Amino acid sequence: MALMDKIAIDMKTSMKAREKLRLETLRTLRAGLLEKQVEKRPEGGMTADDELAVLNSAVKKRKEASTIYRENGRIDLAEQEEQELAIIQEYLPKPLSVAEIEEVVRKTIGMVGATSAKEFGKVMPLVMKVVKGKADGKIVQETVKRLLGE
Repeated sequence: MALMDKIAIDMKTSMKAREKLRLETLRTLRAGLLEKQVEKRPEGGMTADDELAVLNSAVKKRKEASTIYRENGRIDLAEQEEQELAIIQEYLPKPLSVAEIEEVVRKTIGMVGATSAKEFGKVMPLVMKVVKGKADGKIVQETVKRLLGE
């Protein structure tokens, strides 16, 4: 089932259940996806990577907003952002564990033949292609640096 279709069905369910926060979050996601779809129309339409980019962007915005609200003592708004974040994460692929990320990094290092931290630039883009949307870039970066430093 396409992401837009799943969101539309979930929006209907949220309306019937009177789940206001969930409905508003899904509407925001749908709007972002529609915007991206219009942007990509001349190129032949939206891909799964484009959908993932919209979701990741929404996740990043919610995390940053939550952090800022907490720093400024607005716990109520921070909690709302975190609830929205949880809703959005339901539509993302299952994240990889640290062990799975490490395995991908080791395979890539072996494939490239990297032996030092100087080859970080060769390894990182290849790893990100594999784990895109399934792992936090910071964790991947730390893992690559650590394994290249060994």
